[in-house]
Amino acid sequence: MGSGEIYETFELTIPYIVCYGSGIDNLVPRKGSLFTMKKSMVIFGMIVCMLTAGIGWTREKKQKENPVYVIQTTLGDIEVELFRRETPQTVANFIGLAEGTKEFKDAKTGNPTKRPYYDGQKFHRVIKDFMIQGGCPLGNGQGGPGYTFADEIDAKAMDLDKIKAFDPKKGPHPFLMIQTQEQFQKNVVMPLFRAMNINSQEDFDQRKEEFQARLNTLTLIEAYENMGYVYSDVGSAHPPVRGSLAMANAGPNTNGSQFFINLVDTDWLNGKHTVFGRVVKGMDVVDKIGAVKVDSGSKPVEDVKIISIRRRASQ
Repeated sequence: MGSGEIYETFELTIPYIVCYGSGIDNLVPRKGSLFTMKKSMVIFGMIVCMLTAGIGWTREKKQKENPVYVIQTTLGDIEVELFRRETPQTVANFIGLAEGTKEFKDAKTGNPTKRPYYDGQKFHRVIKDFMIQGGCPLGNGQGGPGYTFADEIDAKAMDLDKIKAFDPKKGPHPFLMIQTQEQFQKNVVMPLFRAMNINSQEDFDQRKEEFQARLNTLTLIEAYENMGYVYSDVGSAHPPVRGSLAMANAGPNTNGSQFFINLVDTDWLNGKHTVFGRVVKGMDVVDKIGAVKVDSGSKPVEDVKIISIRRRASQ
């Protein structure tokens, strides 16, 4: 996943309103009646009520901006809230494919078509205590909609700019998932060479000390950007925690249709996968899918299918 892969082809209601300013302390005696409110306090109370109602409207609006979709599966329903504001492109793609309004390339015929894309597909990859993955029309992790699109991630909000990518004594940070010298060369050294415009052994010999200094101060966000990841401060700042709905990919900006739902927190995936939603109901179903028997390739022995993905009727 990440550099170790999630994609098998990659190595690597209106709220209750309380109106203040109308309490017993604001009542004063008046001839001909028991009490009357001070005019100023009445006005103040009205203003507070209006402001409070405005807050309620804002909350209701936000709920509408984040639609909830039901992933109906053969083992039960999973309801997911989609982060439309932070990840508009990713959410639009997911909804378009789910509802059949977005065109994609048919995996079998190669022809462009429109229909509810996810209906009938399987959860093709399940790893206990990790995640469940779906969205492949071929059922083997190698299929997609015939196009790719960019990530929508705010890496700085995850503090990836404050974490060193390399320690001279300990080596690469664990989040880089580097286990061999070859992986270190491929994922850290060569990308840093390109970023520094070091194109030959001669260049390196002349700038060796500069390179070492850059390597020692390299942050995770810089390392990922050197690999090709592009970040935005208007992207998703949601980390991939338990219950997160995120895009599976084959590296930077290779999103298509495959997605996964976290069974546990996976901080090493920060900055590598767009988190575009979260489970709001049905996490027990996710856990049930995550516990099914799988073969050596992490594919469920007995199919777990997506019946449909549709907007929740109550919205």
